[in-house]
Amino acid sequence: MRHGEVHNPKGILYGRLSGFQLSVTGRAQAQTVARSLADHDIALIVASPLQRAQETAEPIANGHGLAIRTDDNLIEAGNTFEGLRVSARDGALRKPRHWLKLRDPFTPSWGEPYLQIAHRMLAAVNKARTEAEGREAVLVSHQLPVWTLRRFLQGQRLWHDPRSRQCSLASLTSLVYQGDTLIDIVYSEPAGASDPAVTGA
Repeated sequence: MRHGEVHNPKGILYGRLSGFQLSVTGRAQAQTVARSLADHDIALIVASPLQRAQETAEPIANGHGLAIRTDDNLIEAGNTFEGLRVSARDGALRKPRHWLKLRDPFTPSWGEPYLQIAHRMLAAVNKARTEAEGREAVLVSHQLPVWTLRRFLQGQRLWHDPRSRQCSLASLTSLVYQGDTLIDIVYSEPAGASDPAVTGA
């Protein structure tokens, strides 16, 4: 699951910065997803250590009488633009001093390598699968890590256009296993769609 909407009035790329909590809308999104999962056989709730992910996980955990386990492998991707506005119109990308950071979009040069993100996310998934023992587990993470893992599992190239991500706020990207074999990836938006191109959403 991706976390819900964050209170971010300045529209910055908050990345791994502390102090970014869910907005009122984000809390409502988390509650909506919790209701949609009320009749699921959930054995485990795991979340990124960042506040927005922990807050998103709370209503699901409460609804199933579970504690939230934290896994650092679910954290947001590292990014050198953290703390800056990055909109194309008036953000850091318009300033020449930042252009060197964009030299290699395939790795990418501005942040944590895509392959590293995919590997740590898969490690979190595999650990949760073992702990849930044939039942369901909910892992709450962030847009880029969720999308990168999905592309990795589908055998797609990891570099991509961020504006094309299918990973709305509070969306579910469900990995369906039969034994140790991934048999399906099911995407859903219980809390509705959001624009992947909106910075700081």
